Amino acid sequence: MKNIILLLLFFSITTFNVIGQTKVTAEKVGDKIEFRVNGNLFTNYIISESEKYPFFFPVNGPSKATVTSMRNANYPHHSSLFFGCDRVNGGNWWQEGLERGQILSLRADILETGGNKAVVENECIWRRPGADAPIKDKRTITVTAPSKDKFYIDFDITMEMLEDVTILKTNHSLFSGRMDADLAVTNGGTIINAEGETGEKGTFGKRSAWIDYNGKRMGGIEGMAILQHPSNEWFPAPWFTRDYGFFSPTPMYWPENEKTTELKKGEKITLRYRVIVHAGDEKEAKIAEEFEKYKKE
Repeated sequence: MKNIILLLLFFSITTFNVIGQTKVTAEKVGDKIEFRVNGNLFTNYIISESEKYPFFFPVNGPSKATVTSMRNANYPHHSSLFFGCDRVNGGNWWQEGLERGQILSLRADILETGGNKAVVENECIWRRPGADAPIKDKRTITVTAPSKDKFYIDFDITMEMLEDVTILKTNHSLFSGRMDADLAVTNGGTIINAEGETGEKGTFGKRSAWIDYNGKRMGGIEGMAILQHPSNEWFPAPWFTRDYGFFSPTPMYWPENEKTTELKKGEKITLRYRVIVHAGDEKEAKIAEEFEKYKKE
């Protein structure tokens, strides 16, 4: 009888642990990879050959509504959450027009799925018709969900220069997010950096480890933060921010010589970012504490 009770207790504890675990999956569906948390769509990583570059959309918050925006008439080159750059060796890997430059996915492999995280490795080439490719990159994308109110996208990218690269001063550079209009400062939202400075006026051009963008939604508050890892080149890169919903750590707009960023053939640059999609404002989501943890990883 004692053994039966112990066995029932074991199975009860085991069942509770399995049920209590967060399951994160990655699955290729056509020209995208779907990331799901406990069966609910969190984000798609879109790798279509018809797109300018790979990007994430939607990026759903705890409310299950997307916190990012997918292009509009004024800014058709703002594709939710993405990585790109303009003015690279005469090409444009940011704004619309594939003939100006395209970051093309060569392979996307699911390395881990079904546990407490999903991991994808994506290799890309920066190509342009009639010109040699200046850059290839390898990305590791890790999605986790530490709580029902907080989701992570870890985006680690290593760019290898295939030739000498000159990037002219440009505001269109590197990892970027475009918030849903509902959450923008122009509609009552908040953009705030690690120093507590707010709004486009307070955050534009400022060097900061992170920025959070949040606003009212469905009776609560929801937002997205982008954190720069301290190991990054140019850390902390200054931010290009807009009250209408755009934010990006943008080192190429503030080069040391005020004109160009020069990279040599064979040089490799590794950049790490953590995106935190969360309920509440930056204080409730503890973004400052999140950065303290992230910088030790």
